[in-house]
Amino acid sequence: MLHVRSIWNGAISFGLVSIPIKLVNATENHSISFRQIHTEDGGRIRYRKVCELEDREVSQSEIGKGYEDADGSIIPITDEDLSHLPLPTAKTIEIVAFVPTDRIDPLQMDAAYYLQAGGAPAAKPYTLLREALKRSNKVAITKYALRGRERLGMLRVVGDAIAMHGLLWPDEVRAPEGVAPDTDVTVRDKELDLADALMDTLGEVDLEDLHDEYREAVEEVVAAKAAGETPPEAPSAAPSGKVLDLMAALENSVRAAKESRGEPTGQEEAEVRQLPDRKPSRTAPKQTGGKKSTSTAKKTASPAKKATKSTQPTKKTASTSKSAAKKTTATSKSTAKKTAAKKTTARKRSA
Repeated sequence: MLHVRSIWNGAISFGLVSIPIKLVNATENHSISFRQIHTEDGGRIRYRKVCELEDREVSQSEIGKGYEDADGSIIPITDEDLSHLPLPTAKTIEIVAFVPTDRIDPLQMDAAYYLQAGGAPAAKPYTLLREALKRSNKVAITKYALRGRERLGMLRVVGDAIAMHGLLWPDEVRAPEGVAPDTDVTVRDKELDLADALMDTLGEVDLEDLHDEYREAVEEVVAAKAAGETPPEAPSAAPSGKVLDLMAALENSVRAAKESRGEPTGQEEAEVRQLPDRKPSRTAPKQTGGKKSTSTAKKTASPAKKATKSTQPTKKTASTSKSAAKKTTATSKSTAKKTAAKKTTARKRSA
């Protein structure tokens, strides 16, 4: 249960079903606020409410409402006058229709609130409306009165609660006239492809991971000055040159996005393509072309010659091995013959 002070008490009118509710803020502001001070002595600058006729400061209890007419005269309006307005939405959030979510223009979205069930009797009808909204996949369009005016609202389910978004009236949303470029611009398919690639590279983000860096920087400055230290200086921004080539800018953006995510940029591997044979130009001199062709042929042939020379030692090695083998065989034969002759001579002498 939210322990937040309610800003409005009333009921949801769902046909003949009335659901007591309390309206509480669904958002909070975390921005850092500053006070106005006198720069010479640091004194606070305060605004005082002064009556123009009496030229004196008045208290809050003495202040009321007034409507300024076209002629500048003020017509007093009391809270009692407003309480008797003939509006059914004075203390009621009246559901007037159920529509698909895509029927709501985000430009109309305003402040957000949670609707809290007003006690145990409201639990059953509150849950009934919540489950009906879930099953229908629609949002409820409502009218309600808050802070002195009737407003338009939208009910939708957030978790187990019903939330209400204040909506601007359709005539409060300006048409985008004169905003888009008034010149004719042609976007090429290659540019769209690069834009798509950049969108894919940037990918999605978890909104929980995003934070207010400006607020953190301001807090660091405040902490440094409170401690008597020098506030940190912002890094110098890179000079932003004028974009002359949209394609180059898109390509650089895709490359930078990939590098920031540690993804390959496509420059590590070069694609090798075989160039088509080109016929010699008719206007080119024949001698120049011939010399280039000859030098190219010589350069091409020289590795072949070197390769041929490199194979010659192998042949010499082979022939040397064969001759060595022949010599070894001949030596063995001659040695065998001499040995046999010696044995024959020895036998004759012994005989």
